[in-house]
Amino acid sequence: MSVKIRLSRHGAKKKPFYRIVVADIRAPRDGKFIEKVGTFDPLKEKTDESRLNLEIDRIKHWLGNGAKPTDTVQKFLSDVGILKPKERNNPNKAKPKKKALERLKAKEEKANKKNDDQLKETEQEETKAKETKEAAPAEAKTEETKEAAPAEAKTKETKEAAPAEAKTEEIKEVAKAEEKNS
Repeated sequence: MSVKIRLSRHGAKKKPFYRIVVADIRAPRDGKFIEKVGTFDPLKEKTDESRLNLEIDRIKHWLGNGAKPTDTVQKFLSDVGILKPKERNNPNKAKPKKKALERLKAKEEKANKKNDDQLKETEQEETKAKETKEAAPAEAKTEETKEAAPAEAKTKETKEAAPAEAKTEEIKEVAKAEEKNS
């Protein structure tokens, strides 16, 4: 005789209430059962502690005797920590459908376009920065030449001024000599 730990539905129409029972697998869903080991009220909030009531010691007893829980009861027991969660793998169900693929493709294209625009903007900014860096030394050179030109003019003036000063000194000396002679 195989035994399962499963849900048995009770309550009114559109207001379900479940008993968690240990029953022979051949018995009807709401029919004869061996032992009631808990209750589940799906209409209560998930945070409500009275939503799920389990007699953990009795459930462990029946699991030890070979009772197998249904998927829903397995989930409840794994949430409580009695059993490990059942690993599920349905790769076909997990694959995105046609519309989801279209949305993903559109989203990727939009992101790629945005990235391309950003790359173009950064390239433009970099070229502008390079141009300004190249222009800045050229401007500095022109400023240096402008500064150097007055400096050269000053040196020319000093060279020209030096002979002029020498000439004025010579004229003064000549004038003194003439005064002495007269």
